[in-house]
Amino acid sequence: MQVSKYSASGNDFVIFHTFNERDRSDLAKKLCHRQNGIGADGLIVLLPSFDKGYDFKWQFYNSDGSEAKMCGNGSRATAHYAFVNKLAEKSMRFLTGAGIIEAEVEGDMVESALTDTKVLQEGIDRYGFKWDLYDTGVPHLVTFVDDLSVYSKELSKKLRKEYNANVNFAKIQEGKLYVRTYERGVEDETLACGTGMAACFYSAFKKGVINDSVEVYPKSRERLILSYKNNKIYFKGKVVKVFDIIHYKI
Repeated sequence: MQVSKYSASGNDFVIFHTFNERDRSDLAKKLCHRQNGIGADGLIVLLPSFDKGYDFKWQFYNSDGSEAKMCGNGSRATAHYAFVNKLAEKSMRFLTGAGIIEAEVEGDMVESALTDTKVLQEGIDRYGFKWDLYDTGVPHLVTFVDDLSVYSKELSKKLRKEYNANVNFAKIQEGKLYVRTYERGVEDETLACGTGMAACFYSAFKKGVINDSVEVYPKSRERLILSYKNNKIYFKGKVVKVFDIIHYKI
């Protein structure tokens, strides 16, 4: 098989396209394995569209083989891959489990318009922190802290199981947003999580403590721009095509 590896803000993905739609949970675990496979946070499979409302659809798998409805950084990597492989024009629409995503490719910069944010619960008091729970394609717990070093993997594991959600610690400094995320499916802290950054941005914007367009920095320290316009969150940043493998034997 022929595959590509992409990185978006520190999230890495194995991507390929095919006409064959089937369960690829086991393949995801093999390809994403850090020692015995290519190594990635997730597998993305592009499939043809038979609907004129969008250009293609995807299957998204976490590295543990579980399926996810949405991935913000994955949506940007996917858009770049689709454009480079002539599966779509630079302005495109594609179907995810969370709904249709719109994306725009300009060189190595890609902007995605995420699906509508859902407020699941706000003002949760748990383990000495106050949390909000939002769905930005997948569910995210968000708390704001003065010092991101208070991030705790053990606490994040507990909350992930209790709420079946990703867990985000966020800090606002000089009008910029800094985020650390424990991601379900990876079951660890990741270098970046697009939907997690979006949830933190939405929470801060809703509280009126940041502007409608801000710089956001995940653990990878790569710069992204998140904006709120037309009642949607727009998410823009650099995408890197790491390599292609023309003949990968599984």
